[in-house]
Amino acid sequence: MVETSADPRIFRFGIFELRAGTGELRRDGNVTIRLREQSLQVLLSLLERPREVVTRDELRQRLWPADTFVDFDHGLNTAINQLRNALGDSAANPRFIQTLPRRGYRFIAPIELGARAPVSPVDGENPAQPSLADQVPMNSESASKSILAGPHELPIVSTGLVRVLFSLIQMMYLSFYVVALARLYYVEDILLAFRHGGLALLMALIATAAVGIPIRFYLFSAAAFNYRGLAEKFAKLFTILLVLDEFWALAPFLAVEKIGIGLAIAVTAALVYLPFSQRSLLLMGFSGRHK
Repeated sequence: MVETSADPRIFRFGIFELRAGTGELRRDGNVTIRLREQSLQVLLSLLERPREVVTRDELRQRLWPADTFVDFDHGLNTAINQLRNALGDSAANPRFIQTLPRRGYRFIAPIELGARAPVSPVDGENPAQPSLADQVPMNSESASKSILAGPHELPIVSTGLVRVLFSLIQMMYLSFYVVALARLYYVEDILLAFRHGGLALLMALIATAAVGIPIRFYLFSAAAFNYRGLAEKFAKLFTILLVLDEFWALAPFLAVEKIGIGLAIAVTAALVYLPFSQRSLLLMGFSGRHK
């Protein structure tokens, strides 16, 4: 069996972090998940060779010495199943561990490899004090947990349903942009009626629509074709989309003469929440917890 007690490596992938030295698997930077020794060794084997096929025979040699009598197939399958349950992964729709029938397994998610910095007693530091790599949250999800919900605080929803709802939201925003640009003369009359800032609002509307159209097409196609890592890609765009969507939440006031001030306020309030609902949708459907 491979000894890992002095191993300084830290593997980060998705919302998970594996500390090779202690065998600790953490979720969201602070929730520790227990793994059996065989499952830990399988995970280390896969993480050490990302996107490479690790054969079943290689795993047998790592998990059990040659003179050990064990039902290898059953033992390995049990270890893989426990590992998938811990990661919320699925053999049918893998986000982390891909099965290659009769050959082996491959780790397919992006991996960030770090290490705990050695602590020298000469510097007057406590050797037991966690290093910077131990203290820094794995991602922004854990840091912002108190404000925005994390993936494990939300229910699991069918990926297909999430894709449909997310695509419909993108189409709604696209219709906003296209209709506003198509009837720009009407929008211009409304905005330029403001004595102060009307022209600036008009320029902002045109600019944000021009930026928003390609972004919405990208997100729509990502959902339609089930892009891998859609939730992570959306998270990177979230700040930009939040500014964009909050500005366009005021769009109902362009039709206030037709729908009335009350309905305009109600629709605007719903649109203000929509960026956060998109984020929650993707976390519920694409957070890697589906079995």
